[in-house]
Amino acid sequence: MAQGIYTDAHQSIRRNLRQFIEREVNPRRRELEDAGQTPRDLWKRMGELGFLGPCYPEEYGGSGADFLTACVITEELSRCAVSGFAMGFMVHAEMATPPIHFMGTDAQRRKWLAPAITGEMVFSLGISEPNAGSDVAAIRTTARRDGDHYVVSGSKCFITNGTICDGVVLAVKTDPAAAPPHAGVSLLVVEKGAPGFKVGRKLEKIGCLASDTSELFFEDCRVPVANRLGGEGEGFVAIMRNFQRERLIAAVGFVAGAEEALEMAIKYARERDAFGKPIHKHQSVRHLLVEMATETELVKTFVQDQCVKFSGSVNDAVAGGEGGEDLTKTISMAKYRAAELTEWITDRALQIHGGWGYMKEFPISQAFLDARAGSIAGGTTEIMKEIIGKYMGL
Repeated sequence: MAQGIYTDAHQSIRRNLRQFIEREVNPRRRELEDAGQTPRDLWKRMGELGFLGPCYPEEYGGSGADFLTACVITEELSRCAVSGFAMGFMVHAEMATPPIHFMGTDAQRRKWLAPAITGEMVFSLGISEPNAGSDVAAIRTTARRDGDHYVVSGSKCFITNGTICDGVVLAVKTDPAAAPPHAGVSLLVVEKGAPGFKVGRKLEKIGCLASDTSELFFEDCRVPVANRLGGEGEGFVAIMRNFQRERLIAAVGFVAGAEEALEMAIKYARERDAFGKPIHKHQSVRHLLVEMATETELVKTFVQDQCVKFSGSVNDAVAGGEGGEDLTKTISMAKYRAAELTEWITDRALQIHGGWGYMKEFPISQAFLDARAGSIAGGTTEIMKEIIGKYMGL
């Protein structure tokens, strides 16, 4: 029986993941956030439980599940009490490994995708550079062909899982002189231990503390040609191809984060007394909570509508959208609006907590900081608006 957009099977997955998080993750909050990364035992447990790639084919260890399964997993990860726990897994499963699936050969999938699904290998996606983020075509990291190898030179920054990764799906310029510039972008899988591959600083963030974010350096790094995904010059299209799924998944996570913050605010408003009564009995607080609930429900409805449409248009269970309705415009709307929503909701929820909201002992303080990444990561709000504007003919 369907429950909203989800079936009983989806809800069973939700319950299993929630139980795992409550038993094995939330009690380790301080350990994970102090370490600034998620340890290998939790990666392997996520793999054992089938949460690292359920939408991939069974022959590589997945379950062949639908897109809504990924949405349920994203929602529950986003509600985790451990700041940043969700980020590493979502980058691994929804950003880094999809190109291996839809561009890789069978041998490449068995070498990298299968162990990624079990949690034996951790992957990052290397696109952003000090001078190129949303403008993928402007990357400067190059890969020069030298016999059976590429010689890679350049650097990447803001790379989630960069410190702990066993492999990075790396965007490079195999033809720096290509016109247009994006035609020269290719994708390589660079494995840990490759000569000339060095992990730089683990960057200190204000939010998402249990995920590692780092710099990566490539100094005449030799990578086998056999590690290229697809043909030369096909990297940009592959990156764009996965953006819609990635951004929609992000929107799902933002809405779940907003719902969690709203629940914190309601709980606190019922428990905190001021002027002789619980603060939710004061009209100003009550009306604010109503506004927060209404905005969250409106955005959630829109995002879920996009999820249903995207799931229905998917030919490739991981890449999505090919041959179906072009959802680029509306998914861009969903991503930017959901990101702005969670920032506003966490800000107002913190305000309702008053002075305690500014204290680290109350989880809303960290939720407020975590939310700020939403309108930056995965394509800034400004980039989303540019995309929407183009589709509007502006």
